[in-house]
Amino acid sequence: MLQHPYVVVAPAETVHVEAWTGDGRPVAIIPGLFGAAFAFRKVTALLAAAGYRPIVIEPIGTGSSSRPETADYSLAAQSRRLAAVLDSLRAGPVLILAHSLGASMAFRLAIERPDLVGGIVSLEGGPTEEAMTPVFRRAMRYVPWVKLLGGMNLIRRKIRGMLLDASGDRSWITDGIVFAYTLGEARNLDAALKAFLAMSRAREPLKLVPRLADVVCPVTLMVGTARHDGDVPPQEVALLSQTLRSFVVDSESGAGHFLQEERPAAVVAAVQQLAQRVAR
Repeated sequence: MLQHPYVVVAPAETVHVEAWTGDGRPVAIIPGLFGAAFAFRKVTALLAAAGYRPIVIEPIGTGSSSRPETADYSLAAQSRRLAAVLDSLRAGPVLILAHSLGASMAFRLAIERPDLVGGIVSLEGGPTEEAMTPVFRRAMRYVPWVKLLGGMNLIRRKIRGMLLDASGDRSWITDGIVFAYTLGEARNLDAALKAFLAMSRAREPLKLVPRLADVVCPVTLMVGTARHDGDVPPQEVALLSQTLRSFVVDSESGAGHFLQEERPAAVVAAVQQLAQRVAR
């Protein structure tokens, strides 16, 4: 059975969760900035069929979670909210499947709360130090003009372009997919834009890279080999390989940034292999 609880982690901060019930091993899924739980619909169905219990946690500012204008949107604060959700569900320790920016939250969670994290599969996510890239931060200067220039229609055009540029196999990108990937933003465009601005201003209290050696659980990094935007730079892959105690790289030929869309079966296989490493 699929449930949709909302977990209040602080005043005005409500995290939406999409959780399967049952006795299977829990897999906490942390989406990236766009797509939210919908982006993992293929993977969660396969995980549930394989006997796992998927728990999709949408960080605040994404999906159906709240978008408080004055919240702390640092990756450190987001990882603490993930811990609060897992504590409330009494789900730890879990395997974590995280996409893009969500992987940096997962690394921080593994450092601060190793009792909650059994292992991590990172989908195209490295040790990111900020919630926003410099390019995205510069784009925030145009937020006051978004509604005048087309509002959600403009945002959906930009998201479609981003999805195309980030993908190896583009066949999954349709008008319906773009609509679903931006559904959370469309519900309250003003709140979404203000949340993006808050993310662009967020500052991390501590750097992640100097603490990577404190990640004691096994980590798998999945990357697509097609040329695409949003890939993990080679220097970050080398850093993870040199620093983490148990690290594996899984390359998916011809795939891009959205492996959960382009290679869902391979993603599930990576989770299963991680579970075996944890058991050993």
